[in-house]
Amino acid sequence: MPKGKKSSRGEAAPTIAAGVELEKMRRRVRLSRLALFTAIAAGPVALAVAVTSGPATAEAAAPNRPAAVRTAAAAADPAGYAQVFLDAWLRSSADEADSAQARLAQLLAPDVALPDPAAGAQSKLRSVTAVRSVQHYGDAWTVTVAAQYADSTVRYFTVPVVADTRGASFAVTGAPGVVAGPARATAPKSPYTVNVPSDGALTATVGEFLGAYLTGTGEVDRYLAPGLKLTPVSPTPYREVAVREVSAVEEAAAASPVPADGTKVRVRVRVQAEARDDTGRWPLAYELALTARSGRWDIAALQAGAVQGGGAR
Repeated sequence: MPKGKKSSRGEAAPTIAAGVELEKMRRRVRLSRLALFTAIAAGPVALAVAVTSGPATAEAAAPNRPAAVRTAAAAADPAGYAQVFLDAWLRSSADEADSAQARLAQLLAPDVALPDPAAGAQSKLRSVTAVRSVQHYGDAWTVTVAAQYADSTVRYFTVPVVADTRGASFAVTGAPGVVAGPARATAPKSPYTVNVPSDGALTATVGEFLGAYLTGTGEVDRYLAPGLKLTPVSPTPYREVAVREVSAVEEAAAASPVPADGTKVRVRVRVQAEARDDTGRWPLAYELALTARSGRWDIAALQAGAVQGGGAR
């Protein structure tokens, strides 16, 4: 027999075998379904047996079937709950257990005693803000909340909380504890080390752009790179913006004249903005990306956050 025919038959054998196995699997599935329907008619006990035995065989026989992936629900951060509780607790008093704040604190944490502050013992509470959440195990959390008082004092409290994964229920499990505030982090070295001339084309461009962006004087679009869309601040909060300093990551930002088309630079601009309602002057800072085009600088991005280590974002 020619080799070609032997080869084709050899290749056909696995295909036929696979077809046989597939047909066997289909039969098992049909039998499992029949057993399931019969069990439903027979009663709950038979149904339980069918569910645990029949379908399992069919699942095991299915070839190349992707395994089902189950993902656990993301844990719900209870920081907001802890913040609400601490605000009510700090504003309540054991001598006024029927006040709205005391009732709220007791509703959120029935087993936590109310404080008993002496009259005038501390400054009036101004605001509370959750600043850190740590999940310990299961549903248990510790939330750190900062309390700011009218005399500018800030105290930090930890609040123990349990919360379900959906955030649908929570409970404060103990009294707050006063803790030390967070340490001050060491700021990384700024990548903006190049001084940009105050009388250069780049400084003029960013000054005119921020003037239009913050005061509504002029059109913002004329300073933007092709394809960039940027909506100016509205209502306009300032009536005048003055550039104080421009520094850059790349040396090209300080070049004169404007470098070749496509040159990209990142700059930080410090400005002083005079409020429109005569409430004062405000020091502001912006990070911008610019691109050289046809002998001018275009604003390519108004960036958020700080450039770290000179890396692109």
